[in-house]
Amino acid sequence: MNGKITLITGASSGIGEATALRLAADGHHVVLGARRTDRLAALTEKVRANGGDADFRQLDVTSLESVRAFVAAAHETHGRVDVLVNNAGVMPLSTLDKLRVDDWNRMIDVNLRGTLHGIAAVLPLMGETGGHIVNVASTSGLRVDPTAAVYCATKFGVRALSEGLRQENTNIRVTIVSPGFTHSELADQGGDPETQAAARAASEQLGIPASAVTDAIAYAVSQPAAVDVNEIVVRPTAQT
Repeated sequence: MNGKITLITGASSGIGEATALRLAADGHHVVLGARRTDRLAALTEKVRANGGDADFRQLDVTSLESVRAFVAAAHETHGRVDVLVNNAGVMPLSTLDKLRVDDWNRMIDVNLRGTLHGIAAVLPLMGETGGHIVNVASTSGLRVDPTAAVYCATKFGVRALSEGLRQENTNIRVTIVSPGFTHSELADQGGDPETQAAARAASEQLGIPASAVTDAIAYAVSQPAAVDVNEIVVRPTAQT
């Protein structure tokens, strides 16, 4: 059950950071990836201070070369890759008539293309020996809300990719984890200022801690190889 080499994207804050702490506490070796290496270094030291095992590497999930280098370095160092948690994501919200095309492209590049890059990098290593890919989607992948059309589209896409990957493989486990409002930095960057402010207020009022989501990830990862937990939705009780 324990001791899996687990790669986590978007590990510098929020759900990614909490996942690193939880999985390391469970006995897994976590390999942390994100753009902000200062935060990764601090998180790595925190994991080690708590008795866990971790290392890190700068990662930009929008670059296939960066993702492949991240995965290859982990494989070279540890001899295998057991789990990939595709967690990196952005959420700059706005109504479509604001025409924030750069924000649209950023969400497509990070949320959807970044997930594909992770899959492309680990599949050659997991194809024969097996492994586990955990894709962090969202409750926005289950319904569409105004101001979130593009974000929802990317998260619907992540769920579709995950289900297709699951059906195409019998030795790779695939899990979709879809959080609702969660305390994180997701609504802090980009987007229409009024819309983002409303999203932050809703998250502050309704949001669950990131650790609630990591409990779901840890549960899926801890199952025996013959058990594939396909999808978990974790939302605040008060979220409609």
